[in-house]
Amino acid sequence: MYKTLTALFLIVILLTGCSGMRLVDSQVNAFAPAPVPAGSRYRFERLPSQQIHPEAQTQLEAMAEKALAKVGLTRDDGAARYSVQVSATQRAEQTVLDRPALGWNLGWMMGNGGIAVGGGGLFPGLDARTNYWREVGLIIRERATQAVVFESRATHDGPWSDSNAILPAMLDAALQGFPNPPAGERRVNIEIPR
Repeated sequence: MYKTLTALFLIVILLTGCSGMRLVDSQVNAFAPAPVPAGSRYRFERLPSQQIHPEAQTQLEAMAEKALAKVGLTRDDGAARYSVQVSATQRAEQTVLDRPALGWNLGWMMGNGGIAVGGGGLFPGLDARTNYWREVGLIIRERATQAVVFESRATHDGPWSDSNAILPAMLDAALQGFPNPPAGERRVNIEIPR
C-alpha cells in the first residue's frame, strides 16, 4: 500500500513540475525618437543577409507580425507608411557544471580537490548543460524619410531549445511599452506555456 501511495505521489510531483508556465526573462533596450500612431501600417524590409534564408526570415516576420498587431500596428505591404526590419541571432553554448547534482560520487570536498567513493555519475550527462542565447531586434523607419522612429533589442539566455516558443515572447518583450517605452535597459518578463 505504501509503495502504491509513494508511486502515485511521485507521479503527481513529476506531472506538476511539467505543467504550468515558464518565464522568459529578457533584457530590453528600446528607443523611440519619434511617435508612431496606433493603427499605423507597415511592411517588412529585408537586409541582403536576410534574403539568403528566406524561409527562416518569413517565419520570423510572421512572429513579429503577431507581436506588432498586439501594439496596434497593421501589416499592409501596398500602403505602408513605415518599414520594419526584424532580426534574430541564436547560439547554443555547452556549460560543464562544477559538481553534478546527482550521482554515485560520495565523500567530502576539501578545498578545490575532493575525495570520492564510487565511479562516475548515476545519470550520465548531468555534468553538462546546454544554454541557449538569443537576441531579437526591431527597427521601424518612416518610409518617406528613412528616419528611425523606433528601435528595440531584447536578449535572453536559458535552457530551452524551442525557438518557436521563445522568440515570440522576446518580440513581445521588445515591444513592451510601445510606442513610448521606458528609457534605459530593463528586464521584461513574459510567461509562456510549458
